[in-house]
Amino acid sequence: MINRVCVFCASSQKVAPKYFNVAESVAKVFADNNITTIYGGGAVGLMGRLADVAMRNHGEVIGIMPSFMMDVEWGHKNITELIIVKDMHERKKKLIENIDAVVVLPGGSGTLEEVMEVITLKRLGKFVKPIVFVNTDGYYNSLFDLFDKMIEEKFMRNEHRAMWSCVDNPCNIVEAIKLAPQWNDSAIKIAAV
Repeated sequence: MINRVCVFCASSQKVAPKYFNVAESVAKVFADNNITTIYGGGAVGLMGRLADVAMRNHGEVIGIMPSFMMDVEWGHKNITELIIVKDMHERKKKLIENIDAVVVLPGGSGTLEEVMEVITLKRLGKFVKPIVFVNTDGYYNSLFDLFDKMIEEKFMRNEHRAMWSCVDNPCNIVEAIKLAPQWNDSAIKIAAV
């Protein structure tokens, strides 16, 4: 059963409409499947669109935001719950508590930093849930090429490819989560190359 999914995505308002469309589609998929959206708590960019559309479709949305971002009024005021935390480290920890998967939409350095942390934790067996990239128009192809290079150059193992999966269409997210290879805390045994 998929109940709670964390979404990493951008707060930029200047990205192409196709990325906003993807955020909307993800929100609708989650609302239609009674999946609670856990996200960074922002009111603008893909974050804001994701939350707005999920709420309009009677979904549940929980945002996690550091207090310093609230000081500049970045927090979404119309979601199910907005949890205020001390800093970015606490936010990242809270985002992945008691979730069933992580979904990664196109984003910038913050999104990349969040997903790299969960991939690292998964490699060490400290996070074992599915990680699904939504690869809109090949947005993450260069990152996947870099992962291939890491494996080719022996910085990671071939088995580590099973830590994430990729979909082109948000409609396939739920199936990708369900079909993700099992992962557990024994991953620490293959963390080293």
